[in-house]
Amino acid sequence: MQKSIRAAYGGPSLFSYGFRPLFLAAGLFAALIVPLWMLVWSGDITLSGPFSPLDWHIHEMLFGYTSAVIAGFLFTAIPNWTGRMPTRGWPLMVLTALWLAGRLAVAGMLGLEPVAVMAVDCGFMLAIGAMVTTEIVAGRNWSNLKVVAPVLLYLVANITFHLESIATGGADIGRRLGFAMVVILILLIGGRIIPSFTRNWLVKRSPEPGPLPVPFGRFDVASLVVMLTGLLAWVVWPESRYSGVALMLAAAVQGLRLLRWRGWRVWSSPLLLMLHLAFGFIPVGLAALSLASLGHLPAAIGLHLLGVGGFGGMTLAVMMRASLGHTGRALQAGPALTLAFVSVALAAVVRVAAPTMMGLWIAAVLWALGFGIFVWRMAPVLSLPNPARRQPNGS
Repeated sequence: MQKSIRAAYGGPSLFSYGFRPLFLAAGLFAALIVPLWMLVWSGDITLSGPFSPLDWHIHEMLFGYTSAVIAGFLFTAIPNWTGRMPTRGWPLMVLTALWLAGRLAVAGMLGLEPVAVMAVDCGFMLAIGAMVTTEIVAGRNWSNLKVVAPVLLYLVANITFHLESIATGGADIGRRLGFAMVVILILLIGGRIIPSFTRNWLVKRSPEPGPLPVPFGRFDVASLVVMLTGLLAWVVWPESRYSGVALMLAAAVQGLRLLRWRGWRVWSSPLLLMLHLAFGFIPVGLAALSLASLGHLPAAIGLHLLGVGGFGGMTLAVMMRASLGHTGRALQAGPALTLAFVSVALAAVVRVAAPTMMGLWIAAVLWALGFGIFVWRMAPVLSLPNPARRQPNGS
C-alpha cells in the first residue's frame, strides 16, 4: 500500500494532492470575498443569487470558504490513515470545479433556480462525504469512520440553510446551525492536532521537556458533550437564559481545555503558537455569544470572534502547516506567514472593537491582506513539485 501512495504521477503538481488546489482556492476566495461583501453591503454591487446579501455573506464564509479547507484537510489526512493512494488528477480537478460551480451558483452567476443552486452547492460536500467514506472503508480504517458523521452533519446544515431560505426568505436557524457545526469541526480537529503537535515539538526540543499537553481523554469527551448541549440550545433558543448559561459553561470548559495544552511554552514557534491563539478565539467567542443570549452584548460580537478569529485563524494556520509539511518544506512560518496570521487576528479584534464603517473596512482590509499574503507565499508551494522531486534522483 505504501507503494501505491508513491506511484508515479505525471499530471500537474497542483492536482497531485487534495490540499493543493483546495487550499489555494480557499485562500484566493477568502482574500476576495470579504472586500466583495463590503461592496455588496454598501450597495455598490448587487448579486442575483437566492440569498439575501447578509445570508450570502454568512453562507459563503461557513459553507464556501470553510468547505474547501475541510475537504483539503481530509484529503491530506485520509491517505495517512488508510495507506491508500490520495485522490489526485482528474477526480480532484472535477471536485475543485464543483466547488467553484457552487460559489458561482450561490452568487447568482449561473442563472439557476434556488433548488438547482442548492443541488450544485451541496454537491461538493456530498461528493467529499462519499469519497471519504469509500476511502476509509476500503482501507479498513474503521476507527476513523467516525469522521464521516460531522462531515454529513455539516452537509445537513448547508441543506437546512438553503431550504429555510427557500421557504421563508431568510436562514436564521441555518446560520446558527452552520456556525455550530463549524465550531464542532474546529474543536474536533483542533483538539487532536494542537496537543499532538505541541507535545512532539516540546519532546524534540529538549530531552527533559517538562510539563506536556494532556492527551485527548475523558475530559475532552465531556467538554464536547457540554459544547454540543450549549450549541444545540443556542441553535433552537438563541435568546434564552438557558442558552446563555450553557454557552458560558461551554466557553469555560473549552478555555480550560486550551490551558491543558501548554500553549505558553511554544512562543518561539510561531507556526505552532498560531494554532493555540486561533483556538483561543473559540471560548472567547462563545462567552460573547453567551452574553448576547443574556441580553448584554450584540450577537455580532460573538459571531465575528468565532468566525474571523476562530474559524479564519484556525483554518489559515492549518493550511500553512499542512502546505509546508506535506510539500517537504521546513515547518517555519517566517515573517510573511506570521504577518498573515497577525493580520487575520487583528481583523477579528478591529471588527468587534470598532463596528463603524471605517472599522469594518479596516477589518476587511486586514482579512484580505492576511489571506493575500498566504496566497502570495504559498501559491508556488502548492502549485510546484516538492523540493526533493526537483532533484535528479528525488523520489
